Amino acid sequence: MSSESLQPTGAPSRRTVIAAAGAAGLGVALTACGSEDGSSSSGSGGNSAGGTVLAKTSEIPEGGGKIFKDRAVVVTQPSSGQFKAFSAKCTHQGCLVGSVANGVIHCPCHNSEFSVEDGSVKQGPATQPLPAQKINVKGDSIELA
Repeated sequence: MSSESLQPTGAPSRRTVIAAAGAAGLGVALTACGSEDGSSSSGSGGNSAGGTVLAKTSEIPEGGGKIFKDRAVVVTQPSSGQFKAFSAKCTHQGCLVGSVANGVIHCPCHNSEFSVEDGSVKQGPATQPLPAQKINVKGDSIELA
């Protein structure tokens, strides 16, 4: 006879109780990852009036880019002084892209490649471009809008 058949009607199963305890522990662990003031920060700065500062323009290589995993965004510099941003989640199966170099954003999961210029697919299996993200360049700072 299983232990679940001995429970009073309406009581949660042992499996439900264990799953809930695990989820609560995960919530505590994720909360602990924030900064001391309770907010989470990313990149090279914090918040400003226009948005979250992701990086300095000098940190984004020309023809390449930088991935901000905690914000799931990739910032590129297709040509000198021109900055673009895209979702860092591959449109094939949602993996985070892994590298940016030589004009290409590369996803390591299934080798999809996207253009640093416009996020368009250069090589599948992805069939949809990376969605554009809004950024603002103020002086030497790049902010996520």
